[in-house]
Amino acid sequence: MYASGKYSSRGPALIPRMKTKHRIYYITLFSVVLLGLIATGMFQFWPHSIESAADWTLDKRSVHDAPLVRLPVSSPIPERGDLSCRMHTCFDVYRCGYNPKNRIKVYIYPLQKFVDELGVPISSTGLSREYNDLLSAISDSDFYTDDVTRACLFIPSIDVLNQNSLRIRETAQALAMLPRWDKGMNHLLFNMLPGGPPDYNTALDVPRDRALLAGGGFSTWTYRQGYDVSIPVYSPLSADVELPERQPGPRRYFILSSQTAIHREYRAELERLKEENGEALLLLDKCSNLSQGAASARKRCYKGQVYDYPQILQESSFCVVLRGARLGQAALSDVLQAGCVPVILADSYILPFSEVLDWKRASVVIPEEKLSEMYTILKSIPHRQVEEMQRQARWFWEAYFSSMKAIGLTTLQIINDRIYPYAARTYEQWNNPPVVKWSSVNSPLFLPLIPPRAPGFTAVVLTYDRVESLFRVITEISKVPSLAKLLVVWNNQNKSPPEESLWPKIGVPLKVVRTKENKLSNRFFPYDEIETEAVLAIDDDIIMLTSDELQFGYEVWREFPDRLVGYPGRLHLWDHEMGKWKYESEWTNEVSMVLTGAAFYHKYFNYLYTYKMPGDIKNWVDAHMNCEDIAMNFLVANITGKAPIKVTPRKKFKCPECTAIDGLSLDQTHMVERSECINKFASVFGTMPLKVVEHRADPVLYKDDFPEKLKSFPNIGSL
Repeated sequence: MYASGKYSSRGPALIPRMKTKHRIYYITLFSVVLLGLIATGMFQFWPHSIESAADWTLDKRSVHDAPLVRLPVSSPIPERGDLSCRMHTCFDVYRCGYNPKNRIKVYIYPLQKFVDELGVPISSTGLSREYNDLLSAISDSDFYTDDVTRACLFIPSIDVLNQNSLRIRETAQALAMLPRWDKGMNHLLFNMLPGGPPDYNTALDVPRDRALLAGGGFSTWTYRQGYDVSIPVYSPLSADVELPERQPGPRRYFILSSQTAIHREYRAELERLKEENGEALLLLDKCSNLSQGAASARKRCYKGQVYDYPQILQESSFCVVLRGARLGQAALSDVLQAGCVPVILADSYILPFSEVLDWKRASVVIPEEKLSEMYTILKSIPHRQVEEMQRQARWFWEAYFSSMKAIGLTTLQIINDRIYPYAARTYEQWNNPPVVKWSSVNSPLFLPLIPPRAPGFTAVVLTYDRVESLFRVITEISKVPSLAKLLVVWNNQNKSPPEESLWPKIGVPLKVVRTKENKLSNRFFPYDEIETEAVLAIDDDIIMLTSDELQFGYEVWREFPDRLVGYPGRLHLWDHEMGKWKYESEWTNEVSMVLTGAAFYHKYFNYLYTYKMPGDIKNWVDAHMNCEDIAMNFLVANITGKAPIKVTPRKKFKCPECTAIDGLSLDQTHMVERSECINKFASVFGTMPLKVVEHRADPVLYKDDFPEKLKSFPNIGSL
């Protein structure tokens, strides 16, 4: 009893004491865990290391606020640079990977202030306004990512635009300390003023391992083709002076030279040209009677007469751009902004963005040794070509030179095109001004490796006044499974289209476009409403084609997107008696044309027809109201060197309800004019591009005695 009583009396006394003792322990443990979770959450979403997200604003990129990093004297120095580097040897494309937008991701290192052991900065200027603008533009672009693990390309926030302000050794050590440097792999440096006295190297002297260099003064000796990017030397006047665009044409002066620090031998040669050609050449120099400063930098003088610079550049057709101590000159940007055709005399100079820009369209490059022949060379250029070059020069500046943003994003786009070549910009996209810039249109001559974004086809129906027949055509076409949109081109300016309530109700978008003039070429205009790659051109009286025939034609076009794929076939023949070409519409097995009254083609050819048709063919077609289909056949055959493809056996395409008054092709003079068209077009093209073939594409089993439900295209019309 006693033992039991003792145990029971101590038990209740001990339990409360244990709870009290451990309560504090458990509460403390819980508090520590809770605080740990809160700290972890803040750590995850708060910038906490050199590779964290950075708020790229001007205030954040102040050198005074940047963390200080001291460079030990023993810090490693990168190798000088491998001249053999190419994209496949010194760039890790696997970091970029595949993404639906086919766009590289660029990471910008947060700003740091690098100093040596004595506290002396590696740069005398810190972060320049130009480099700040460049980084801001990239951070605001679709290329930018703040996730270092997703980055394909890395850009240091170390400003190396101007080598004159850098301490070479210390800058190289700072680059090597970047956490992702890895011998410069996938790193990009921007430099516009390379080298220094006395030799002025044409590439940045800072050792940089395998890093890509976007440089402003490359020569053929230092430029790594397909790896480095040649960029322009930015002109500060671009931001300070606004020059209104001037219409191309003759100017007050034929040749103008405005550079102030050119070699005395070149100046002597220019003065000799001035003596020979008088007022046609204006030779300017710096003004000796003005005090030095920003104001004098915007003035030029000739025999005491003061001219405003760069405004004076707009008064000349050609402007001389000579090499100075460096190959790259900011004067090139000023000349382009003025719409003056640059005459570049700088042997071995790699022109800015020459990887993608066709400088023959905007400049004249003359060897330095032929400076004495410059006037004669320029006089041999036709006036019309000079005007085109003036227009192109101005557009080059607007698109690629006008700001640090334009320069930076163009550089990234060039690198992007190398990494995703199947989605790269075309020559036309890089070089054609906006009036003929074919955005989102891929040439069918270069098939993409990825499927088109807009499947199906757009039917374009040209009509004038046959409303009943038009509605029947719309109803029949709407039955085709692959139809994406139907576009009616209303070519009658004297009559309005029917009210919306009267149009057939179909399952795809229907858009009516009213034209300003009654032209046959309106059928081939590149309307913005055409979003698909495939276009079906069809007349408003082609009511006999079945949905199976149209669907089959589209399937054939998908396999041959560079061809005209159509239904009515025609032939051209050589008339030996008359000694000229003849148009033949009889039923034969040979075909050299398919009429665009019912034909599939790539929308790229709409742009070629509208903007690049040779000679006066387009105007001739509109004036004669005939042969737009023959012109399109000539154009496609000349570009591709291939014959069209006729599909399905049908050869009869006459509208049973239509009268001779309704159609153009039923006029008595029609056939004669068609023959004239062929001879006219062959003369303009300078050759006969049409190819004659005996070929027709038909569905498999379409004539076989086989159950209809097992045929893909059972309703194929007969002859």
